[in-house]
Amino acid sequence: MRISSGVPGFDELVNGGILKDRLYVISGPPGSGKTTFCSQFVTKGAIDGETTLFLTLHESQTELVNDMANYEFGFDKAVSSGHVKVLNVFDTEAQRLFSSSSRGSGEFPSNVENLSNQLVAFVESRDVDRLVIDSTMLLEYYFSDDLNALIKFLTKLKRADATVVLISEMTDPSSYSDGHYLAHGVVFMHNYLEAGGMTRGVQIIKMRGTRIDCDIRQAEFTNRGLRVDPNTNIQT
Repeated sequence: MRISSGVPGFDELVNGGILKDRLYVISGPPGSGKTTFCSQFVTKGAIDGETTLFLTLHESQTELVNDMANYEFGFDKAVSSGHVKVLNVFDTEAQRLFSSSSRGSGEFPSNVENLSNQLVAFVESRDVDRLVIDSTMLLEYYFSDDLNALIKFLTKLKRADATVVLISEMTDPSSYSDGHYLAHGVVFMHNYLEAGGMTRGVQIIKMRGTRIDCDIRQAEFTNRGLRVDPNTNIQT
């Protein structure tokens, strides 16, 4: 079963949508559209009646809503309706919810196994259909002494009964991480500063169960969010 990304033009690159209940990684440099892409993803899920969660390291719900208020794809309405839940991992609410789902202490998990177990327990107990995690910096910051932290985290998440999108910061598109190898699908977001301004692109690197090419397709920010032109390649 395929589900829509909520990003106009993107689904045409992946046979009408991404496969449900799989793990995807969205990688790219700052300002390339990763957070906007994911905000459209959870909003589309809410519109379709799904339970969606945006788990963030960087912003509060108010900050994210304000950031997305420049667009008209309805993120603010989805949040106010209760169909999109935004949680900052450092907030008391997030720690309490994770704890109640896993009978933990209510404190931030002391190791990556506890974090992944609590997160999966929360997703399953709340019947979360779409989950966005922003970003892998969380693991790098808290579990830097565990060289296999990302592998352990993603291996557990792949077993969750939800469609998971993980945001990964990346400045070198030729550098692949463990997450790229473990994920069911990998999308690279690009931005190129040229004489005429900023050019943005989307590239499908990997999508299991889907026939793809790896051309970079043109993308742009519009008043309705990120939009992909599936018929226009960017020459690099």
